[in-house]
Amino acid sequence: MALPHFSSLSASPSDLDSDAGQALLDNPIYNSLGTGHQSLALVHGRARRFPGNIGPLAGIPGQSADSYSDLRVLAGPGGTVALFLQEAPAPPPGWTLARGGLLDQMVCVQPPALHAPRGLSDRSGPNDSRAADMRPLTAADVPAMVELATLTEPGPFQQRTIELGRFFGIFHGDRLMAMAGQRLSLPGFVEVSAVCTHPEARGHGYAPALMSRVMEEIRAQDRTPFLHSFSDNARAIAVYRSLGFVYRRSFQLAVLRNDG
Repeated sequence: MALPHFSSLSASPSDLDSDAGQALLDNPIYNSLGTGHQSLALVHGRARRFPGNIGPLAGIPGQSADSYSDLRVLAGPGGTVALFLQEAPAPPPGWTLARGGLLDQMVCVQPPALHAPRGLSDRSGPNDSRAADMRPLTAADVPAMVELATLTEPGPFQQRTIELGRFFGIFHGDRLMAMAGQRLSLPGFVEVSAVCTHPEARGHGYAPALMSRVMEEIRAQDRTPFLHSFSDNARAIAVYRSLGFVYRRSFQLAVLRNDG
């Protein structure tokens, strides 16, 4: 059974369907790998995926036997891929569902006016004596980014994930305490992703501050921010709603291991 596109808490279809490319969001990973991230795509037949050192995200046009056969080649023996599906996962024999769950896709059509938390600076240089400051993240920060993502589990994050778009972090001295950045890229839309805060730094408003900065970057490209969240993550969804995100549709997450 296909999952719904809209709920009673969502924006109206007319608010979101005004962009001709909005339908690409119905299969966001697959379409990102065919448009904004085409240069990074590994492709076999009907299946597409990101390189493993970027992450396991992959896409197929539908759950046909041929699509799963092509995906198996990209996964490799024992390999894992992650799909956003419109229907319940139904892989053929030889695949194991390692993780599932319901995801909400949210789109920010009209962002509210936002303010950075008091005492937070925004700078470009690497050296500052203030307690908390925000700056763009670079390749030199990747070890700290991977460490923070491993601790907080905002979603898959690997050594080359930083290549997907601009990331920003908040530091206490030399310690990366929070980050957010860009992931999927489609005509008219860019995904906000990797939003995470170290347990020692929660409660300071770092997540909305970082997301607001990432959203500014996306808006500067005349594009619309969107994101994905587990449907039962009420705390995160409340933050996203405060930033102007509204529910668009749901997906079934399928993290699949190739045992064939």
